[in-house]
Amino acid sequence: MRSKLSHQLLPSLSLLRKQPFTSTTFSLLRNMSTQPELKPISPSTTRIGWIGTGVMGVSMCSHILKAGYTVTVFNRTQSKAQPLLTLGAHLADSPVAVARRSDVVFTILGFPSDVASVVVGNLIPNLSPGSVVVDMTTSDPSLAVEIAEKSAANGVSAVDAPVSGGDAGARAGKLSIFAGGDKPVISSLAPLLSLMGTTYHMGGPGSGQHAKLGNQVTIASTMVGLVEGMVYAHKAGLNLGLFLEAISKGAAGSRSLELYGGRILSRNFEPGFYVDHFVKDLGICLRECERMGICLPGLGLAHQLYLSLKAHGEGRFGTQALVLALERLNNVSLESSSRV
Repeated sequence: MRSKLSHQLLPSLSLLRKQPFTSTTFSLLRNMSTQPELKPISPSTTRIGWIGTGVMGVSMCSHILKAGYTVTVFNRTQSKAQPLLTLGAHLADSPVAVARRSDVVFTILGFPSDVASVVVGNLIPNLSPGSVVVDMTTSDPSLAVEIAEKSAANGVSAVDAPVSGGDAGARAGKLSIFAGGDKPVISSLAPLLSLMGTTYHMGGPGSGQHAKLGNQVTIASTMVGLVEGMVYAHKAGLNLGLFLEAISKGAAGSRSLELYGGRILSRNFEPGFYVDHFVKDLGICLRECERMGICLPGLGLAHQLYLSLKAHGEGRFGTQALVLALERLNNVSLESSSRV
C-alpha cells in the first residue's frame, strides 16, 4: 500500500519526467528525497578518492595531495599512479575499494563506457550516503544525467566537471572547470576544485558536459585554422617562428597557438591531450548536434582530419599532431622550417 508521501510525490515526479533535466528540476528531486547534509571539506576530515592517473589526472590529483588531504588512488596501469604514491597517496586494488575509503571521489577516465562501468557499476553502489562523486571525464551529457539520478537515489551527490586547459593547465592548477549539478554541492567542493583551477557552475546535471563539448568544438576549428595558417606561411617562404610570434600579438593569437605552436615547430607530438580522446569528444559533439538538429560543418571537418591521424596509427599523439594530416594533404613538411 502506497504511503501518503508517495501519493503526494507521484504527480510531481510525473511532471518532472516530461521536462528537461535542469538545475531546478534536479534540486526539486533532491529536496523530495532524504539527502544527508553536506559535510564541510577539510584535509583533517575529508577522505579523497581519485580514479584515473593519466596525463591530466596525475597533475590534478597532486595538488590535492600537496594540500594535505588523504588520497586513495586507483588506475588500471599501476605504474601511472607511482608519482602520486611517491607524494603519499594510498593505492587501492579496485574502484570499489576507493569508494569504501572515500568521502569525495574524482574520476577522470578515457571514454563514456569507462565512466559507466566505474561510476555507475562500482562507485555509486558502494559510496556511503552523503558522499560525492565528481566525474571530470569528457563524456555524454545523458550519462551525466543518469549518474546524477542514480546517485541521488542512493543518497550520494554527483557532479559532472570536465576541464579545459591541457597538461600545462593541469600542472599549474589553472584549469577551467565546467561544473554541472546541484549548486550547493558544487559550492561545498570549492576547497578541492580551487586547487585545480577556476570552477564555473554551468547548470544542472549534464550542463558541465555540454559546456565542455562546446569548448571542444571551438578548439577543433581553432586547431585547423592554426595548422592551415602555418602550412600557408611555410609555402609562402616565411620564417615560421617569426610568423607565429607576429600573429600571436594580433587577433589570431589564441591559447592553442600559445600551447601548441612551438610544439608543432619542434615536432613535439607528446600528448597534452590524446588524439584518440579528442576524436571521442568530437564524436560525442556530432551526436549531440544530430540530436539538437544543428549543423556545424567546421566540427565535421575537424573530426574527419583527426580520424585520419588515427588511421595512420597516430592516435596516441597529442592534438597538435593535426599538422601531420595537413602535411600529407599538401605534400609538404614543416620539419625543416625555422623553430621558435
